Amino acid sequence: MNFTISSSALLTLLQNTGKVTPPKATMPILDYFLFNLADGKLSITGTDLETTMISEIKVDAATEEGVVAVPSRLITDALRELSDQPLNITVDKSTYEVTLAWRTGRITIPGLAGTGYPELASLADDHQRISIAPEWLMHGVAKTLFATGEGELRPVMNGICFDISAESITFVATDAFKLAKITMRGHNGAAEAASFVLPKKPALLLRALLAKETEDVTIEFDSKYIAFTLSGYKLVTRAIEGRYPNYNSVIPTSNTNKVIIDRASFLGSIRRVSVCSSTATSLVKFNIEQGKMVVAAQDTDFSVSAEDTIECNYEGTPLSIGFKHTVLSEMLSNISAKEVSFELADSTRPGLIIPTGETDEFEGEMVMLLMPILS
Repeated sequence: MNFTISSSALLTLLQNTGKVTPPKATMPILDYFLFNLADGKLSITGTDLETTMISEIKVDAATEEGVVAVPSRLITDALRELSDQPLNITVDKSTYEVTLAWRTGRITIPGLAGTGYPELASLADDHQRISIAPEWLMHGVAKTLFATGEGELRPVMNGICFDISAESITFVATDAFKLAKITMRGHNGAAEAASFVLPKKPALLLRALLAKETEDVTIEFDSKYIAFTLSGYKLVTRAIEGRYPNYNSVIPTSNTNKVIIDRASFLGSIRRVSVCSSTATSLVKFNIEQGKMVVAAQDTDFSVSAEDTIECNYEGTPLSIGFKHTVLSEMLSNISAKEVSFELADSTRPGLIIPTGETDEFEGEMVMLLMPILS
């Protein structure tokens, strides 16, 4: 193997691909990247056995093709200290030593034969395939990721559910205490209705990659695996198995008490008073009456309290309800609309936050649900 590549371009690929490798590998080979040079392109693979990322880039002066496993941490740390410059990489056919040479020096790294590297999971022949604009996928993942669960009792909740039809994709995440749902219409839909649950770790990796993506993303999936193909990366992961909860059945349709409020003012008020909330409960109370909302918090252990009054559009009966401020703030931070509808039934049933007024195309059908804290 012999080729030339920009040191900074290679470092970017290594850093992105390295996000998939486990901090404590269960197998020594997982501490390595797989380099594969073929047809003037270098592909770099990293895996933790559940999720695999493959990055690809064109190289210069490729004179010998080949495959080698390279220590991931060692090569990344070496490149991090280099300025952007041409880097010539050669691999000894017999010893698999990898030599990186630049204008003023060189470094030699011990490599391994690539034959022992874990194989990429393959999808079934009858797998489904869709394409989606990167902006849509980015918003669907980014605005629901915070609501995923972390428990071991219901692992199916530890990811984002993609509910796909011929006309729309619905992104849903819930941990049974909070829920985020976004439906996007007009994409290149699936031939038939289908769904899968994307685990949290690959969802985080995908969100980072989508920030700079400009071309449509291809999603392929079957009952076990999901593959995302971007312009320079491919992410393949095992889907979370199990039946996702019927999320539509838990979203109330009879919350008649509707508060229309400026989102930024609402979020600012919560943040101001939350400094005095109990660290054990993170409880913030909302006392709502015609034309105004009083936001209050207290921590009796430290004898501190705070309250703030903001204007709102509300004409129902007076209502008092409490929520966990950390989650409510996160919900409001994931909405860009100027105003939101805060929809409630009573102090014991879940509340809804729905963007209202002028919203961007990604928030056309967004619903956030949060269970109250009883006090």
